[in-house]
Amino acid sequence: MRLWQFFDAMAQRIYFIIGTDTGVGKTVFTALLTRRLREKEVRVAALKPLCSGGRVDARVLRAASGHVLSLDEINPWHFRAPLAPLLAARLEKKSVKLREVISHIQQVSQRFETVVVEGAGGLRSPLGENFDAQDCLLALRATPILICPNRLGAINQVLLVLNSLPKSVAKKLQIVLVSPRFPNTASRSNLKLLAEFIEPSHLHVLPWICETKKLRLDQRIRKKLDKIIVAVTGARASAGTRP
Repeated sequence: MRLWQFFDAMAQRIYFIIGTDTGVGKTVFTALLTRRLREKEVRVAALKPLCSGGRVDARVLRAASGHVLSLDEINPWHFRAPLAPLLAARLEKKSVKLREVISHIQQVSQRFETVVVEGAGGLRSPLGENFDAQDCLLALRATPILICPNRLGAINQVLLVLNSLPKSVAKKLQIVLVSPRFPNTASRSNLKLLAEFIEPSHLHVLPWICETKKLRLDQRIRKKLDKIIVAVTGARASAGTRP
């Protein structure tokens, strides 16, 4: 296999979940996607390399993966303070380097067909010394999936992320709007307006999911996830932004 073929194969099987902010549903989506891939008999693992303020998210992903990895393999770097990982690590006089994170993800990826990686915070939130989620995404050549609450302000948040990414990566970006419990004018109109800037095949809406049911897969959610899986698999062949 030639070097470019190796990187292309890796890009197809590492999905990086980014968010427009913290607390937008990245963990819920990562867990649901992982469970759905397992239902399809894909050998998949979910990772959250960095956590701060507790390891609840990592435990959720471990359960969603079927306990195929230890908690420390899913989440090698964890810090007590509920701050950006960079600051939380510094409080404990620790540091995390980009090459360490990338090396860990690549090692895990050799054991599975697909690896779903959840970032921490937003796209540009500092994760370690001199790197953020975007740096991880680019270093891995992963396929990005953006999670954004479907509410007032979503248009601006999505376009800011899209414009922050290099064009070659932005073309692969899949966008998932997470519906609110009670739809409103903004949530009902965001998708249509975003379609004026982004190819509709790259836009998805996930139903509202009650916190107590965040790992439950009903038929409605399965259909949404299947559409996303198909789009992600073929994302490299289509353009995310319109010319």
